[in-house]
Amino acid sequence: MTCVGKGGWMSVVWAATSPESGLFHPVERRSEVKDLSDRFNDLRSRGQGYVEVRSPNREFPVLILAFRDEHAVVHLMSDTERMSLLVGDGTVPSGAEVEVPIMDDLAAFTGDFVLDIDRAWDLVHDFTQTRAAGPLGEWCEL
Repeated sequence: MTCVGKGGWMSVVWAATSPESGLFHPVERRSEVKDLSDRFNDLRSRGQGYVEVRSPNREFPVLILAFRDEHAVVHLMSDTERMSLLVGDGTVPSGAEVEVPIMDDLAAFTGDFVLDIDRAWDLVHDFTQTRAAGPLGEWCEL
């Protein structure tokens, strides 16, 4: 019997920046959330990273976390045609811009879509437990 709960040991499928090369490694891994958390912490100690996360039994939604220093941007890919950005938490003024890595290139986002890295990671972790993106906050479809 397999039990699934809020213990943090649920499996996820993810791809992320390689800590060794600093480049996005697009090959998906299936692992426990702890392995994803370890990769995030490794990338955070290096100052930036890009992570894609989804449920092991569904291709969508995919939650994307892109971060640099203390700032992060969260994308939601609902399907192959729909992408949304999570509205920011006021960490950065709306007129200011922050650059974060999207795969291997830096992209600029206004403060309207920037979150504090700790808040963003908490949201990603919530997503790994609930598989639901809607409750994470207000989404702006691109």
